[in-house]
Amino acid sequence: MKVAIGSDHGGYTIKELLKRELSKEGIEFTDFGTFSTESCDYPDYAFKVAEAVARGEFERGILICGTGIGMSIAANKVKGVRAALCHDVFSAEATRLHNDSNVLTMGERVVGPGLALKIARTWLNTEFSGEERHRRRIDKITDYE
Repeated sequence: MKVAIGSDHGGYTIKELLKRELSKEGIEFTDFGTFSTESCDYPDYAFKVAEAVARGEFERGILICGTGIGMSIAANKVKGVRAALCHDVFSAEATRLHNDSNVLTMGERVVGPGLALKIARTWLNTEFSGEERHRRRIDKITDYE
């Protein structure tokens, strides 16, 4: 699996932690920035990651900002992206099983490092159920786009 990862200044610390964990687990990733805690604009990084996922260059994307909300809103503007804001493990699993989400967003000011790792691991290791009812619902979203 190839993962695109990005953050703004508010998510930089968790992004760096996730990169170390992805490396340990042998998961290939590309960091789309930001590369410091200097104030920056979250849409710049959300669009880069979401577009790379939408083009099929990466199977999944992970975005982190202060709350995860801005990243989620911006990423979901990109056609073909189903970004899910998750602040708990249950939601991370459910959005993969039922929604086949391809971008995970989290808020560094909402979840701590330990929980962020659990959420990301769960999301990365859960496959789409493929059930007809879930596929039908996703198809409706795709058709609307």
